[in-house]
Amino acid sequence: MEPQLEYRVTDSVATVVIRHPEKRNAMTAAMWRSLPTLLEESAGDPAVRALVLTGEGGTFCAGADISTLRSSPEEAQGLAVRAEEALAAFPKPTLAAIRGHCVGGGAQLAAACDLRFAEEGALFGVTPAKLGIVYPASSTRRLVALAGPATAKYLLFSGELIDAPRALRTGLVDEVLPEGGLVKRVAEFTRILVARSQLTQAAAKEFADGRTDRDAHWAGQARGSGDTAEGVAAFLERRPPRFGWSVPTSG
Repeated sequence: MEPQLEYRVTDSVATVVIRHPEKRNAMTAAMWRSLPTLLEESAGDPAVRALVLTGEGGTFCAGADISTLRSSPEEAQGLAVRAEEALAAFPKPTLAAIRGHCVGGGAQLAAACDLRFAEEGALFGVTPAKLGIVYPASSTRRLVALAGPATAKYLLFSGELIDAPRALRTGLVDEVLPEGGLVKRVAEFTRILVARSQLTQAAAKEFADGRTDRDAHWAGQARGSGDTAEGVAAFLERRPPRFGWSVPTSG
């Protein structure tokens, strides 16, 4: 099967599946190029309230397809960074569901998600030191923000892999599930996400990611949305809330 990103939407959750099983779901240049466009379309779809990124089978993503680095490493790295930044900028909650190897470019993509759930046995690595590549500054800062400078240096200096329990201790992942428990937990958690206020989520995402110039914007959105009144009414009436605010579509 041709390497590709498979996309589907079920119950307001978009799922992107990295499919390149012959090379442990390594990302080709075409796959890197297609991700920003796919994400832009998904962001503009009002039916989508959350997004899950995962890999086919027992592997998340083993990184970039090394054959794509032979002709132009700089171009290949640029494609990866653009895809990573598009994922980080996705305006709705994103979750990486990780089994097996999450290495190199795969770790870049996982780090760009808002949350990371991993199954026992998952392995994480950032491996540019094995290839003599300077890891992008933006990717390095994102890794430091997640796992701290000591863990980031350990991963970047050595290129060695760490297991899921260590990734959990350092903050690189948010939950570790028993073998066979990942799919159920991700489905359970995304049901929670899609039931919550998109207004709260969108504002919190910007604030948590460091935006400092949008306080007034989000205060205005809150006043005009009706979400707070609906949330309070639903709580008092002991019913699920029906939040009305949604991420604006572009164009």
